[in-house]
Amino acid sequence: MVASRSALSREEIVSGLRALLGADQVDTDATALREASVDRFKKYTSVHGIFDGPIPAAIVYARSTSDVSAILAFADENVINVVPRTGRTATEGGLETIADDSIVLDGSRMDAILEIDPIDMMVTAQCGVPLQLLEDTLRAQGLTTGHSPQSKPLAQMGGLVATRSIGQFSTLYGGIEDMVVGLEAVLPGGEIVRIKNVPRRAAGPDIRHILIGNEGALAVITEVTVKVFRYQPENNRFLGYLVDSLPAGVSGLRDIIVAGYHPSVARAYSEEDAAQHFSHFAGGKAVVVVVAEGPKGIAEATEAGVEEIFARIPHEKVDPALIETWFDNLNWGQDKIDAEKREMLEKSHLGYTTEVSIDWSGVQDLFESVMHRARTEFPRAADLTMLGAHSSHSYQTGTNLYFVYDYDIACEPREEITEYHEPLNAIVVEEALRLGGSMVHHHGIGKYRTPWTLEEHGSAYSLLRVLKDGLDPHGIMNRGTIYPLEQAETATAE
Repeated sequence: MVASRSALSREEIVSGLRALLGADQVDTDATALREASVDRFKKYTSVHGIFDGPIPAAIVYARSTSDVSAILAFADENVINVVPRTGRTATEGGLETIADDSIVLDGSRMDAILEIDPIDMMVTAQCGVPLQLLEDTLRAQGLTTGHSPQSKPLAQMGGLVATRSIGQFSTLYGGIEDMVVGLEAVLPGGEIVRIKNVPRRAAGPDIRHILIGNEGALAVITEVTVKVFRYQPENNRFLGYLVDSLPAGVSGLRDIIVAGYHPSVARAYSEEDAAQHFSHFAGGKAVVVVVAEGPKGIAEATEAGVEEIFARIPHEKVDPALIETWFDNLNWGQDKIDAEKREMLEKSHLGYTTEVSIDWSGVQDLFESVMHRARTEFPRAADLTMLGAHSSHSYQTGTNLYFVYDYDIACEPREEITEYHEPLNAIVVEEALRLGGSMVHHHGIGKYRTPWTLEEHGSAYSLLRVLKDGLDPHGIMNRGTIYPLEQAETATAE
C-alpha cells in the first residue's frame, strides 16, 4: 500500500472528475468503492466484508474514447493513480487499488459492437463489449472469435486483451494475442493511438504487443479488432481417455501436437483434479479430453489421428457423450460465483489456482516438485482437501500446468491470503522458474507475482522497464502491477 502523490485532496479529485464528465459518470458510493478496491485474488476476505487496502476516491465510467482521454489527462496532470477495468474477472490483484485516492476507470459502458466484417473475417468492438454477447451475435451469423475463457459469461473485450487472455479452444485458435488484428488505446496524458488492421506487416517490431497484456500499467485499451472464424459445431468430435497419470496424459498431448494435429481442446488432468471434474467416470485415473472441430474433413481426420496415437498408450476409452456434456458446462458465470460465495461463508472452504508454463521435457519434474513441496513444506498441508493439476493449453514446444488447490480454512478470514494462498502460489511460481518455465501462463502478473518479475525476464527486463519509463513517465498507471514497487514507495505502509 502506497501513499497518494497527488497535491489534490480526495474531495478535489472527485470534484475535478465531476467537472470533466458530469456527476452521473462518477460513482462514490461507499459499498461500490470498497468492492472496487480488490479483485478475485481477495475473494475470501471480500466475501467477509474485509477491505483493508486503500479505498479508491471514485469509480469513473467512461462512455467514449474521449472520456478516457480526458480522465487520463486529468490524472497525469495531477499525479493520480489509475486502475483501468472492464469485466472485473481478474484473479491476480491487478485491479487492487494499492495507492491512496486512486481512480478506478471503468470501460464497461463502452459496449458497442462497431463492425462485423464477414469478408475480411474481423470484428471490431469497444472495450466494454461482453465476450458472451459478442459470441452470441457472431454465432447467429455463423461466425465465432474462437475465444472462450472460463470467464466468458462475464469477461469484456478490453480486459481480455489487456491481460493476454487465453480461451479453452486455444490449441486451435490460439491466445488472444493471436486473434488481435488491431486496436485503439489511450496513453497516460490522454494521447489516443490506433494500430491499424492489417493481415501482417514487417514494419519494425510488432507494436500490438506493447499494449496486449499491459494490464493497465501502460495504457487503457478502448477498442479492439479480432479475427473471426466459421462456426461449425455440427462437426465437433469428442474424445476422452483414462490414463495412469498426468505425465502419461501430457505425453499423449505432446504426441498429438507435434504430429501436426490441432484439436480445439486438448487437456490432461491429474487423478486428484480429475476426481472433482469427472467424478462420475474417472475412477481414480487421470483423464485426457480432446475436442476436434472445424470443417468436417478436418475434424474427422483429427479424431482419427488422436485415436491412432492413443492406441499406442495404455488407456480406457470414455463415452464421447460424457465428454460432450462436460464441454457444454465449461464456463463460470455469476451463478457459480454466487454459489462459491455461499460455500466460503458456510463451510470456510476455498479453491484457488496458479497457472504456469513449461517445456515438454520439464512437465513431470514440475508437477512432482510442486506436489512434493506443497505436501511436505507448506505448514498447513493438513488443511488441503485437494491438490492437483491439469494441462489445458499446448504448443509445439511445451504446455501449461494449471495447479489447483482446495483447502479448509483454519484461521481468521483476514489471515487466509498469507496463511494459504500466497505460500501455495509461491511454491508453484518458484518451481516453474527454477525449471526454466514461466511464472504465469495467462492470468497476468497482477500485483501478487511482481516479486518474481525480474527473475522472470532476467536481462530482458530492461526492455520492459523502458516501456514504463517512456509511456508512463509520471507513474500513474496501475502502480504495483507488472512492475514491482520501489522499496521507498512502500515505506509508509510498513
